[in-house]
Amino acid sequence: MDLVFSTEDLPTPKRYNAWREAICDFYVHVDVKATRPEDYRGFIREARFGDIVMTDILLSEQSIRRQSQHISRLDKDCYYLQLIHRGSLNVVQRGSTHSSNAARGAIFCATEQYELQCLGEVRSFYLEIPRADFAQRFASERIPVSAAFNSTQGLGRITTEFCAALAGEGSKLSQDVKAKMGDQLMDILAITLQSAETDTGSLDGSVQQARLRSIRQWIEAHLGDPNLSLERIASANGVSLRYLHHLFRQSEMSASEWIWDRRLQLAYDKIAKGEGHSITSVAFEHGFSSSAHFSTLFRRKFGLSPRDVAKVR
Repeated sequence: MDLVFSTEDLPTPKRYNAWREAICDFYVHVDVKATRPEDYRGFIREARFGDIVMTDILLSEQSIRRQSQHISRLDKDCYYLQLIHRGSLNVVQRGSTHSSNAARGAIFCATEQYELQCLGEVRSFYLEIPRADFAQRFASERIPVSAAFNSTQGLGRITTEFCAALAGEGSKLSQDVKAKMGDQLMDILAITLQSAETDTGSLDGSVQQARLRSIRQWIEAHLGDPNLSLERIASANGVSLRYLHHLFRQSEMSASEWIWDRRLQLAYDKIAKGEGHSITSVAFEHGFSSSAHFSTLFRRKFGLSPRDVAKVR
């Protein structure tokens, strides 16, 4: 996908204003209000598949409102589909609120007022879909305004994985093939939305499982930080400390137990590979601030000392 906007190379004081201009240029006219404009960061990458425009976007925490004065400009007559990779976002339209996250996609209409509430930093695919063309795929009484669907199973998962495949492989396709893929994507999405009601029974559990997977991935990337705390994990992932504990109750370990277990397992794997690293360096690399503490926990879990494992290789 082609990079069309990024705050990375802009001076920090200019990033937020540049973002507000960019979101109106690349999407539709809206009001934007960031929680921390002084720390704003974001980017937009774009690919086109016929009449569908796909963007990969990073959003800092903010609210985005499209109001009557924006709609009167008639800038775009489209739907937006969002498929979130990381973070959470609420779509508010016609009095309904649709929660969207790594397990739940959402679609909303740009020709009616809406509000997007980004809960922390959000990374997402957005698909801009021509409204008239998409509406033809529905019976008149079932044309959606806004809706959500389970993106972890069934047709929702097929839609999500198809989008990811297009994003990854689209640059290799001809324009004619891209246009055909765009039409097929609208067909799949329409079927997904029309069957979404039958998919909602296990949605809550799927949402929590996907949220837990996302948080675990974040933790894995930060295991080397000896100051990693549950409070920091919760804050960075846009959840409360209480909800973080709730998510880990789905597994056999608490959040703290899981962190130490992963550190020990990864440390064991590195020592067992025999790449010449000292026991102390492995311990520090995996978030332990004391080699003695590391050795005690290591022996407790594996029944062997780190040096015993190193000798076995």
